[in-house]
Amino acid sequence: MQISRIKTAFKNLYKNFMSRFCALYRKKDKWWLVVWLGVLLFTWLWNFWFLNRPALRQLQSGFLNTMLTSFLVVLFTLLLSWLYTNALFWLQEKKVKSAYWGLTFGLNLIRSVPQILGVLFAYVWITFLLAGGAISGTFTVILILSLSMSLFIFPELVSLMQERIFYFPKLDFYNAMQVCGISEKRIVNFNILWKNSRVHILNKLIAVFGMAVFLQCSVDFIVSVGLSTEVSALNLPASLGSLLAKIDSKQDILAIGYSLTHPAYFPHLFIRHLQGLSSAFLIVFSLLSLFRISNGYAERHRL
Repeated sequence: MQISRIKTAFKNLYKNFMSRFCALYRKKDKWWLVVWLGVLLFTWLWNFWFLNRPALRQLQSGFLNTMLTSFLVVLFTLLLSWLYTNALFWLQEKKVKSAYWGLTFGLNLIRSVPQILGVLFAYVWITFLLAGGAISGTFTVILILSLSMSLFIFPELVSLMQERIFYFPKLDFYNAMQVCGISEKRIVNFNILWKNSRVHILNKLIAVFGMAVFLQCSVDFIVSVGLSTEVSALNLPASLGSLLAKIDSKQDILAIGYSLTHPAYFPHLFIRHLQGLSSAFLIVFSLLSLFRISNGYAERHRL
């Protein structure tokens, strides 16, 4: 009798687990978020056991700095886009054409600059500030770098917000709310951008996060490889891109080619060459996961 109760309890537990698992798997964005976090945890545990402590600290610092910078880019992008969109809407409503066209021209001017080139110029500027002693400290550099990156990314979110704002005045509810005495500022910011557009904005911000990871790692790799000996000693915060440019990481990546001609050496890659392989894997897998999360979120909300 007791054995049958235990079997029934295990069956119910298994059914409950499978139902939750299937429900999670159908929501691709949440599924890939769980997969991403799970793989990150497994990668950290593997490196904790097999990677030497100095290299592990560098890898942890590089990953956390990359994620922190990307998160700050998302915050700055959202803030700049909201301020710029409200300024454009207010100037257009008040018919201040000179200021409106001035802001529009500035926005188009930023759009004309390739993002990776703009971020590269930002790195050069930060390097000069560090060399002159104008700034110091890892967080200060990350803060300035995040703000600089967001300047070349936020026009995309401004375009999305403007599209949403231009769409809703065509509907009846906009005029009805104006007749009720609700201010245009509240209609635009609360009823349009928050209640009816936050899903679209959040989906765009997920893409912005992935874009920030890609831009930072790409430009950081270029800067770390191309800087002179005098400049490379500056206290630039470590990132996954700069770790990938280190000589140890390069040797780890080259070991992959060696294992292709010597298959017996392949298992040693995951023990002896973890710094370079982990840096490259974290960049590629994070970008893939963020892409899947963004697509899954758009699919689930039918955007």
